[in-house]
Amino acid sequence: MEQINAVITGVGGYVPDYILDNEEMSRIVDTSDEWIMERIGVKTRHILKPEQGSGTSYMMTRAVAQLLRKTGAAPDSIELVICATTTPDYHFPSTASLIIGNCGLSNAFGYDMEAACASFLYGMEAGAAYIRSGRYKRIIICGGDHMSSMTNYEDRNSCPIFGDGAACVMMGSYDGRGWPHGWLLPC
Repeated sequence: MEQINAVITGVGGYVPDYILDNEEMSRIVDTSDEWIMERIGVKTRHILKPEQGSGTSYMMTRAVAQLLRKTGAAPDSIELVICATTTPDYHFPSTASLIIGNCGLSNAFGYDMEAACASFLYGMEAGAAYIRSGRYKRIIICGGDHMSSMTNYEDRNSCPIFGDGAACVMMGSYDGRGWPHGWLLPC
């Protein structure tokens, strides 16, 4: 029996336009660029402003839309969406369900998983297992958070760390012959 492997066949991402740099952060909380760089090493972070979009599902939808454009994958070819987030828009419906609806993924089912910083890695492992089972051929794993929605901007020890953004990967099946399912031939 041939071994089915899971491979990444595309990537997508989204970060909000607004950038909160250390100079502006020092006007919000008692800190400085030097203090932040010495302890954390972060110069800037992207922040989702309400007028730009709303919540994690907004950012993930943008990332998935980019992924679909880049790969040329038809929305109805996606069979599963796994969302890894600590900041879902709601408890119900799931962020995955919102993305499925927003992107027109009419043949997909989806669910959210939460394991803090390890969520995306767990999502990748779960996605690979679905592919290796032979049941699914094309899935999307999303990772992202709207951390500014829960960040305490009075705590200088933690607020410089967090920003907002989302990324996703498409995974396809590969049996070791030819091009993996879901890959487009290079031009």
